[in-house]
Order: sequence, then C-alpha cells, then structure tokens
Amino acid sequence: MSLRARFMDDLKTAMKAGQSEKVGTIRMITAKLKDVDIAGRAKGEDQVSDEAVISMLRGMIKSRTESASMYTQGGRPELAEKEEAEIAIIRDYLPPDLDDATIEAAVREAIERTDATSMKDMGKVMAALKQQFGAALDPARASAVVRARLSA
Repeated sequence: MSLRARFMDDLKTAMKAGQSEKVGTIRMITAKLKDVDIAGRAKGEDQVSDEAVISMLRGMIKSRTESASMYTQGGRPELAEKEEAEIAIIRDYLPPDLDDATIEAAVREAIERTDATSMKDMGKVMAALKQQFGAALDPARASAVVRARLSA
C-alpha cells in the first residue's frame, strides 16, 4: 500500500474513532503533501514518489523537534507535548530506522568506496549512502557518523 493510500485509510479510521489529534496531524501531512506535489509539477511529476514523501515526513519531524525544544525552553510544556504527539504520529509512517551497527558499517564501506579522506569528501559519502539506502536512511544520524569518521 502506498503512503498516500495509507494516509487516507488512517484518516478515515481516526475520524470514525474520534481521534481528533490524529485527524489533525494526518490532515496537516496531506496538506504538506499537496504542496510538495505542486512543487513537483515544475519538474514534470504529477505526484512525487514515496521516497520524496518520506523525505517530507523527516523534514516535518525535524521542524517539530526544534519547535518542541523551543517550547520547552520557553516554559510552554503543553505546546511541547503537542509537538511530541505529532512527531509520534508522523513517525508511524516512516520506515524502521537502521540500527547503529548497520549505519557504522555502511559509512565505513562508503568511505572506502569513495576514497574519502577529509571533511571535504562528506558530500560524496552521503550521496553514496543515500543511493544505497534511499528513504530508509536517516540523513541526520548518518551525517553525524560520517562527520565523526572523517574528522578522526
């Protein structure tokens, strides 16, 4: 089942169950997806791929994580909890994260494959990882491992 179909099925189920928070979050996801689809039309795509949708979801999580930390620092725990609840719902649509050992091994292999020696080569290593894992790769976690390896 594609992510788009899953969004619609989950939206219907949440509406029937009266889960207003989940309904709101899924509607927010679908609105963002429409924006991404419209931006993709400039590239000649009617609908963006599931990989682009996953990238969009990761971006949504990143922005909500930043917002939650700002709300916590600003003394607004109720707003931070709302952001955390949205993050939990969005995470349900992401593929399972790769474990640390897999990321370490993949980074080591990508560094060898690209002959990376310094931080200047980080882009090549990240491109190789994205090509290998696609949407299953969390770029933030991978870049931290790559940065640690190349700066050592």
